[in-house]
Amino acid sequence: QVQVVESGGGSVQAGGSLRLSCAASGHTECNYLMSWYRQAPGEEREEREFVSAIDRDGDTTYADSVKGRFTISQGNAKNTVYLQMNSLKPEDTAMYYCKAVVSPLVPCPLVPGIGYWGQGTQVTVSS
Repeated sequence: QVQVVESGGGSVQAGGSLRLSCAASGHTECNYLMSWYRQAPGEEREEREFVSAIDRDGDTTYADSVKGRFTISQGNAKNTVYLQMNSLKPEDTAMYYCKAVVSPLVPCPLVPGIGYWGQGTQVTVSS
């Protein structure tokens, strides 16, 4: 099936930077809409907050809370994305999850619209 793997989390002081990576593997013939979500401590899975997304054309969207500080980009390898996080704040502390949604635009044996989640990478920002 599809595996989604995140990396790059860590602990930084406020004002610092981190770069998260995400790769979706399996069914390489498929394209995925890649996005980032985060889940703050004590929140349930259903409360995960949208952070950013990028489509195959490179069009990006961001949550208002991260605009101007975070940048999502596509990697050279297919179905990989990065999230550059600058000017980090304590309120950015969360588990960051990558989600890969099957695109309907390319022939693919998977069901379009189905999303696959990674296991998450922890980001901790201290004041």
